[in-house]
Amino acid sequence: MRVMYFAWVRHKIGISQEEVSPPADVTDVASLMRWLAGRSPGHAEAFAQPAHVRAAVNHAFCQPDHPVGPDDEIAFFPPVTGG
Repeated sequence: MRVMYFAWVRHKIGISQEEVSPPADVTDVASLMRWLAGRSPGHAEAFAQPAHVRAAVNHAFCQPDHPVGPDDEIAFFPPVTGG
């Protein structure tokens, strides 16, 4: 699974992407975020407030309950505002 980080999420974690192999109980975006939060202090800081992080799976914006699998590309980024 490829995980990519953008903007302040990348800054807190300190890398722009990584290849990960989460355990079998990581089945959706929310559980992936919880698992990633345990990887380092930077990950923990980036995912401390999950409601402030958006996700896309395979280039499609998705909700926390969206399923993830080993061949997916998941991107995490801050909410985008416009106006």
